[in-house]
Amino acid sequence: MKSKLYIMLIFCMIGISCNKEYLERFPLDSPFNENFLANETELEIAVTGVYNSLWYSFSGTPFSLTLDYASDIAWERNTNDLQVLGLGLINPNNSFTSGFWSHFYMGIARCNNILDQEERLKEVVPEESYNRLISEARFFRAYYYFYLNELFGGVPLIKHMVSLSDSQTRRATKDEITDFIISELDAAKPFLLKDTNSSNRGRVNVGTALALKSRVALFNERWEEAVNAAQELMELGNYQLHDKFDELFSYAGQNSKEIIFSVQYLEGLQVHGLANQFYSRLAKGFSGKIPVQSMVDSYECIDGLPIDKSPLFNPEKPFENRDPRLNYSIVLPQTRFINYMFETHPDSLMTWNYNTVPATRVSNIDATNAYATFSGYLWRKYTDVADREEPGRSNINIILFRYAEVLLNYAEAKVELNEIDQSVYNAINAVRQRSSVEMPPITGGKSQEDLRYIIRKERKYEFAAEGLRFFDIRRWKIAHEVMPGKLLGRVRNDFLETAPTIDKNGTPHYEAVPNGNKMRVIETRVYNKDRDYLWPIPRLEMEVNHELIQNPNY
Repeated sequence: MKSKLYIMLIFCMIGISCNKEYLERFPLDSPFNENFLANETELEIAVTGVYNSLWYSFSGTPFSLTLDYASDIAWERNTNDLQVLGLGLINPNNSFTSGFWSHFYMGIARCNNILDQEERLKEVVPEESYNRLISEARFFRAYYYFYLNELFGGVPLIKHMVSLSDSQTRRATKDEITDFIISELDAAKPFLLKDTNSSNRGRVNVGTALALKSRVALFNERWEEAVNAAQELMELGNYQLHDKFDELFSYAGQNSKEIIFSVQYLEGLQVHGLANQFYSRLAKGFSGKIPVQSMVDSYECIDGLPIDKSPLFNPEKPFENRDPRLNYSIVLPQTRFINYMFETHPDSLMTWNYNTVPATRVSNIDATNAYATFSGYLWRKYTDVADREEPGRSNINIILFRYAEVLLNYAEAKVELNEIDQSVYNAINAVRQRSSVEMPPITGGKSQEDLRYIIRKERKYEFAAEGLRFFDIRRWKIAHEVMPGKLLGRVRNDFLETAPTIDKNGTPHYEAVPNGNKMRVIETRVYNKDRDYLWPIPRLEMEVNHELIQNPNY
């Protein structure tokens, strides 16, 4: 069931009110004037406007998922500034990175407008509602600063609405922004909903604040705070891993107890075009955002060994005996997808259409169309056959936080503290051994270094296409190792003759594969380790705010 939050979203978007006085006083789609926020209803509407910033998308893709296409596991086919970012040719005029800056500062401004009026609102809004709504605004201000801080480094810390004359603002340090985010979450947490249900789904709650705190602390090497936040969330008892991994990213999984917080979509109010980007050409999609060969080859075999070490790996049948999350996350050749048999071998000119009874043979444009997947693979996450007729109008909710991440946050932070105990193994193995995955458990006696790389690989398998990989390779300082060079797709008319060499981070290397030179070169990327770990401050911001200092080498 979708949340009643949608009712308030409609008010905020189109400015409709049950009371005629509203129409005579102010527009509800622009809560930025001195006449607004006079009572509880108006505060509710203004806070809902803060939630609206979660609907930000780029090229049909919700913002939180876009970043993987500037990482080592995926590629953006559309010729746009996200593709330029992945290629390594970014500059301060890049519209993709500039869009993040302007959008999240707009969200912060909405929060500041509310929070600047705290004292007055306290007098006109019932205490319980006041505390909760103010805390939701505080949470989102922290969330939007999280993105700015991780992507650009320290940014101007704007905590109040400012006039043009006060707009010249220096950049705070990254640590200062991190301190602020954590303090905001600590202040908000006591007043947020303890849990959500069908009547208020889509609102942030205590678990959401703890999940964000564990992520922020982990990304900034505040290991003890990351452990404590994750542990507190785990002890709430409100969340559990979803048994069916593949179901989690479909309509059937939207109310899963694994989901801590997701962006809510609803036909007639707000939809997204992710299915358009992920679907095959046969299924009316663009095949525009795709996984690459190195992602496919990263997954272990079911014995828990990488494909270059496992006796179960057969190069002639490379998708057999593999971690089930490979097939749950990625559409592999010769598998069924949106009621078609997906095949990218160029000689497979016909394929099966299961939309008819009995199934019929149809022309296979996924093998012949010039704009079919360039890698030979597609993403399976967030694709549901229910969207087949209108793939540009999906309303599958987009997960921002789920319990598996919190478990792995906890494990990683404990390992970095070198506090390796059974709870670390329990957290990792809970993710590996959900009933639909059942990968072999990680056994005891591992060193800190062993576990560090086990967790890094686990995050890669678990969160592919969910937007976390981009952050991970930057915070681990391996982006300059995994990003540059040839981005590869499958050998179009064959499989690789041998397994590539898999390094400790789970990254494949193809130099020793006999037919590796026949793999499709999608693009050749560059990465400047002295520049590309941070995004450039947008050119326009530099021109209007003379207190800003550009990031190095832009």
